[in-house]
Amino acid sequence: MKIDKNSYGTIAWVCLVLAAMVACMFAFVRVPFITIPFSLLVFVFMFFVVWFHRVPSRPVLDEDPREVTSVADGKVIIVEKVYEPEYLKRECTQVSVYMDFFKVHSNFWPMTGTISYYKYHPGDYFLAFLPKASERNEHSSTGIRNEHGEIFFKQIAGMFARRIVCYSEEGKAVSKGKQCGIIKFGSRIDVFLPLDAELKVQVGDNARACETVLAILK
Repeated sequence: MKIDKNSYGTIAWVCLVLAAMVACMFAFVRVPFITIPFSLLVFVFMFFVVWFHRVPSRPVLDEDPREVTSVADGKVIIVEKVYEPEYLKRECTQVSVYMDFFKVHSNFWPMTGTISYYKYHPGDYFLAFLPKASERNEHSSTGIRNEHGEIFFKQIAGMFARRIVCYSEEGKAVSKGKQCGIIKFGSRIDVFLPLDAELKVQVGDNARACETVLAILK
């Protein structure tokens, strides 16, 4: 396990602020039954801040280039037929995975291929599980193509996750299971698949990045 390379600044800033708070408590309050429990709570929170930004090592269970695996850890909240207007501009099957606050926040490439599209969209910060979050919240959009087809996915910020890091670059070759970015403090991933893809998940399923197969391309 390692820490996301773009998260060191966030971690350092949070830890510095928390350390200053503890120092002020000991300097001005000086009441042990207050300062000691407060310090312990701060230490636990600092641990979780580091833990939230971890990048676990996830082995790819199957190298089949037709398989599309989950981008993130979380729960499947949407599986439905939709029209994708931004890039694919056709009817697709949308599979959405909601990442809660305590899940791994790192994201991973869902299939091996070449980045065919990338765009960052500033936006609002509605609760990530709301339908309007897909279009109106801050998000990054990525298309990936290989010899078996093309998919499109969005990293969507939520009410608390206000920092998206995405490693997409158009023309870049990517490998399934490698880190593609991070949504700090959790949120949501929307994946848009061809209608003829064989779905392997349903609403309510728990998904695990790199391991849970969302669909198999024809």
